[in-house]
Amino acid sequence: MTRILVVGATGMLGTDLMTGLADYGITGMGSSQLDITDAFAVDRTVKSFDIVINSAAFTAVDDAEREEEQAFALNAQGPRNLARACKLGGATLIQVSTDYVFDGTAAKPYPEDARANPQSVYGASKHAGEQAVLEECPDSSLIVRTSWLYGLHGQSFPRSILQAGKARETLDVVSDQRGQPTWTVDVVAMIRMLIEAGINKGTFHATNSGSTTWHGFASRLFELAGWDPSRVHQTMSADFPRPAPRPAWSVLGHTAWAQAGLRSPRPWGAALDDAWSAGLSAFASSEERV
Repeated sequence: MTRILVVGATGMLGTDLMTGLADYGITGMGSSQLDITDAFAVDRTVKSFDIVINSAAFTAVDDAEREEEQAFALNAQGPRNLARACKLGGATLIQVSTDYVFDGTAAKPYPEDARANPQSVYGASKHAGEQAVLEECPDSSLIVRTSWLYGLHGQSFPRSILQAGKARETLDVVSDQRGQPTWTVDVVAMIRMLIEAGINKGTFHATNSGSTTWHGFASRLFELAGWDPSRVHQTMSADFPRPAPRPAWSVLGHTAWAQAGLRSPRPWGAALDDAWSAGLSAFASSEERV
């Protein structure tokens, strides 16, 4: 049986990886069980596995601007340690990355081989992690980029918007950032496809297809909740200044899936409908049950 290690197993994506790959010989470790910045601990742990999925990351985008050293330690040195250990032990590393490696200035979906040009510390640290993995383990590693990720576990845009919708009459949501809302369960399904196909090299974009703005995403959530979407007002990013810049364009292309003979990702709206039925709707109720 294929032995899989999920690093970052207690996070939003990691939790669904543990569920969605439960029929494999799977082990999950959170940060309290494995510090990926500790090369010795990584070497000792990874040698027992065939596949390592790294979903651990410093994801606080704004905090990374003032905690650069910590962000690079977790997002760049951690993956390097994992890649070295995987190469030594003959394992495949699946490195989860992000749309923030791009500058957000495009007008069409970023292809998998588009030039990276991160504009934030978070993006730069994740790009450094990608480079480290490819340097250390070029023949047995996958870069899996995702964006606008949401799920039933932990904080996410839907939870925040629906909580705010219960508390406030109107919401201001930016309409000048465009991306692909992506359900964690679909990311797990895409990673599973790669594993089952025996693909152990390349870069894939694990995002739901199509695109919308944050305003469009919020409006659709209001519609699903049975609320008036006109309560969601459009605003601009400049009205909400943040320490770290956000990409205005986070739409990723999916050419690699077809080239590998695999199913392309489904539309974000279809995934959101299923996520709603699976439990996202609880965030709109008077008492959250998820």
